[in-house]
Amino acid sequence: MSEVATISTMRSARVRDALAMIDRSGHGLVLLLDEAGRFERTVTDGDLRRLLLSGAGMDDELDVLPRITSLTVTAQAPRREALALMDLHRINHLPVIDEDGRVVNLLERRDIEKPILLSTPHMGENEMTFVEEAFRTNWIAPLGPNVDAFERDIARIAGVAHAAALSSGTAALHLALVLLDVRSGDRVFCSSFTFAASANPIAYQGAVPVFIDAEAESWNMSPRALERALAQAKAAGQLPKAVMVVNLYGQSADMDPILELCNAYNVPVVEDAAESLGATYKGRPSGSFGRLAGFSFNGNKIITTSGGGMLVSDDAALITRARFLSTQARDPAPHYEHSVIGYNYRMSNILAGVGRGQLQVLGERVAARRAVFDAYVAGLADVPGIDWMPEPEWSFSTRWLSTCMIDPTVHKMSATEVIGRLGAEMIEARPLWKPMHRQPVFAGTDYITDGNQSVSDRLFENGLCLPSGSNMSADEIDRVIVMVRKVLGRT
Repeated sequence: MSEVATISTMRSARVRDALAMIDRSGHGLVLLLDEAGRFERTVTDGDLRRLLLSGAGMDDELDVLPRITSLTVTAQAPRREALALMDLHRINHLPVIDEDGRVVNLLERRDIEKPILLSTPHMGENEMTFVEEAFRTNWIAPLGPNVDAFERDIARIAGVAHAAALSSGTAALHLALVLLDVRSGDRVFCSSFTFAASANPIAYQGAVPVFIDAEAESWNMSPRALERALAQAKAAGQLPKAVMVVNLYGQSADMDPILELCNAYNVPVVEDAAESLGATYKGRPSGSFGRLAGFSFNGNKIITTSGGGMLVSDDAALITRARFLSTQARDPAPHYEHSVIGYNYRMSNILAGVGRGQLQVLGERVAARRAVFDAYVAGLADVPGIDWMPEPEWSFSTRWLSTCMIDPTVHKMSATEVIGRLGAEMIEARPLWKPMHRQPVFAGTDYITDGNQSVSDRLFENGLCLPSGSNMSADEIDRVIVMVRKVLGRT
């Protein structure tokens, strides 16, 4: 902190001088040093008021102050530890001292009690316009002009003809499997390196998941592993009813070879594009390749509707059927008639209004997240043993999350330890997805690699996500970089 010198003084200073220093700095205190420049104690404006009330004069020297030992921390003290110390002693400042007892920084509660979170919602200026319109026109139910417009806008951005706004991305994937007639006992191939929401809809249908490994080139489904899995399935007479391809962390999978394989075996593809709105593959939007695709607008996504999702397809009949199923599958009758099981999966007109406002800044949000990633790469470029998520030449990634792997042989610590140490500094980092084939709920399921080592396992064991929000300030990004360097011994 460059201000340390401006709030430091010695006992020979007058009370008047100390009060003026406090007034100028706005910190509410000065740091009292001994003749050697070592820290002795803090002096607050309250200390000076009490001194004056006891009979001291404005021109008296600070030497009349009692000699006490004030609380301090070292530069190695984690922020969470410093905050706990402040809470315990009901103070708002802590001097940071070096090994020689000199003050090198002043920690203030207002600066350290705010954590840096992984990915927070980032509201724009136009969301309330559409939400207020919904209230004004009384379109509150899960239908209305905002829903219709949001569907059209997403379809256009995703490069598809039709879209249905739903309550979540998971609902979109579930309906996709229902529409493809996935039933109990059917097999569905799914990326293993993903979040549970990709695989759970398979279980909803009573189907059997077969998990496919990732590739090192994109961290998404490996075409080589998929080819092996399809060949084995054909030989066993158990071809899958669908292949669920997940586009992770804002990046598309390598769709050309995946589609070529699936077309050869006549197996439809569902794209889980929950994390990749705004990404492209060879210039074409993520979510435009599968027979159906699902997007998510959860609070941590590129854009959010608080909670919500979208099912998209070029097949009008599929989306029409999805709308029918998502509104409890009510048959066209004057009474409530149901001939098939339906779901309460539609998005409200209010949330769709939030989505319409968010879509207006999608390009800005993508650019901001890519800038966060680029800042990390540049700020940590000289730190060995960090491997960032690659972006193949065919990909334009949104960098929804800034992800990397830590080489434990270089840093002698695991990614889990790095996450823990960053957490102590009130910086939220997360592990990469734990593969589905390692989840207890899917124990015993088949898992297919390309015949070599498991890429998904290696990513999970060594990878982490850094704070990536599009609303991160430059100071927050710098703080993350500084702390990662500190944790990895590269200060």
